[in-house]
Amino acid sequence: MTDPSQLDAKILEDVADALIYSNRSGTILRWNRASSALFGFSAEEALGQNLDLIIPEHLRPAHWKGFEAAIASGTMKLAGRPTLTRALHKCGRRLYIEMTFALVRDAGGAVQGAVAMARNVTERVERERAARAAPSSQNS
Repeated sequence: MTDPSQLDAKILEDVADALIYSNRSGTILRWNRASSALFGFSAEEALGQNLDLIIPEHLRPAHWKGFEAAIASGTMKLAGRPTLTRALHKCGRRLYIEMTFALVRDAGGAVQGAVAMARNVTERVERERAARAAPSSQNS
């Protein structure tokens, strides 16, 4: 049987959604294969970097306000609920992503950092926007 910690690492590496873990200061400490596929940065490029790596500049103030409040209070407004937001790909392309967030605590309950799961929904959002912008074909 596989060592449980090795199994946990394998599961996190192989899930279909991007998984990003950062410490209390926003430094990326976990970046799985799906994160590389979604954002274009290899684990070697992302690990040790600040989360600003994938956050569009205009969204950074709001992100950090929410991140710091969650770390300080130990609660998140969006905990477990998906939210649609924008992100940056390594090439500079802007993505629409759906993310869920959770705080990670140590055995004593102290907040150690935050984890986010993300998936690319750019095509879906652009399709929905195009459909809303198209003139209705049902003229009565």
